[in-house]
Amino acid sequence: MIAPGSVVLVGAGPGDPDLLTLAALKALQQADVVVHDALVSPEILDLIPASCQRLFAGKRGGIPSIEQSDISDTLVRLAQAGKRVVRLKGGDPFVFGRGGEEALHLAQHGIPFRVVPGLTAGIAGPAYAGIPVTHRDVNANVAFITGHESAENAPFNTESLSTRIDWESIARTFPVLVLYMAMENLSLVTERLMQGGCAADTPMAVICWATTRRQQTLTTTLAQAVHDVQQHNLKPPAIVVIGEVVRLRQQLAWFEEQSEEGS
Repeated sequence: MIAPGSVVLVGAGPGDPDLLTLAALKALQQADVVVHDALVSPEILDLIPASCQRLFAGKRGGIPSIEQSDISDTLVRLAQAGKRVVRLKGGDPFVFGRGGEEALHLAQHGIPFRVVPGLTAGIAGPAYAGIPVTHRDVNANVAFITGHESAENAPFNTESLSTRIDWESIARTFPVLVLYMAMENLSLVTERLMQGGCAADTPMAVICWATTRRQQTLTTTLAQAVHDVQQHNLKPPAIVVIGEVVRLRQQLAWFEEQSEEGS
């Protein structure tokens, strides 16, 4: 049970409501107020009881958004008012979702909280595209990397991205890369990876709106990716997979074909 005056950080998963965990659903059913992100799917928001207050706290790159500090303060304020609060975040709260920042803010203000993990898009998205992020004939490790971070609260822009992340070392170390929020800096990332030794013809997939009916998957190569993304006018949200596992999609693709059959 959610105690009054406490917060539950809930992962909503990547979009498909069938991927919501039972713990997440129970939290939504008990909440007095749900503070939700922009990428939580409408089908999941429909599961929130009509008696529950909804507060939008979405943040999208390149679009004016609520400051993170204001979101964290709102969670504290609601809890201090005795509300049962659910902070509903796309994917998993602690995987590039700022859940750690919000949990620290709650802890610093003495607000009881707990975490309900969610299925992250970096695993679910490739799976729905027919791409296993690990395959024992291909890779023994995989890297999950953010391709973008906000300058808010810490100076971090395109220029610092090129120095803060050692793309050349990553290229030499990890046979498979899964990139979150990389569309804005795709040209920089692909160029640096090739400079680090990744072959220009390394397979690459861009998965937009993963696990939803809007899912669209583009398979390309490291050298051709920027051109192909522009040609197909692909936009975020997107997960990028780089490595030989992408070739397995030719045999394992299932979801998009199934969606077309059902449409």
